[in-house]
Amino acid sequence: MLPVLLLAAATAKLPPANPVPLDGSAEAAVMAPVNALFKAIAARDANAVAAVGLPEGGGATIAMENPDGTRTITHRTWAETSARFQPGPERFEERLTDPAIEIDGDIAMVWGAYSFWINGNIHHCGVDHFDLVRKDGNWKIANVTWSQRTLGCKAAQ
Repeated sequence: MLPVLLLAAATAKLPPANPVPLDGSAEAAVMAPVNALFKAIAARDANAVAAVGLPEGGGATIAMENPDGTRTITHRTWAETSARFQPGPERFEERLTDPAIEIDGDIAMVWGAYSFWINGNIHHCGVDHFDLVRKDGNWKIANVTWSQRTLGCKAAQ
């Protein structure tokens, strides 16, 4: 019976730990750099992307699932990650759905399904995981890890 319960638990979607709160709450403060990152990506502003990251943090790790089923893991420093967002004609938009937010003192975690859009069309989707730290009273993204796939993405608005 225990293996069945463990399998069910392993396949269940992680529920939001805390609903997205009203402005002024601790959770909203944690979400501020995440939302600033999405705004910087939409603006294709490398400096603004870099500003939300902890310079001595780990950067970004991408777990990509390719359409043929192969998988790759790529890691980029914050400098490499921010450099990817240069001005260009395409419109970028990232949408995070029902994030789980957990806080313990000066560390926090945000986890949720996302979709990434280019020029109004869904490009890829997956799950974002943000690891944040509060330094000198300000939340910074120490690491961001995401899964990325192009198959099975729902075009929710």
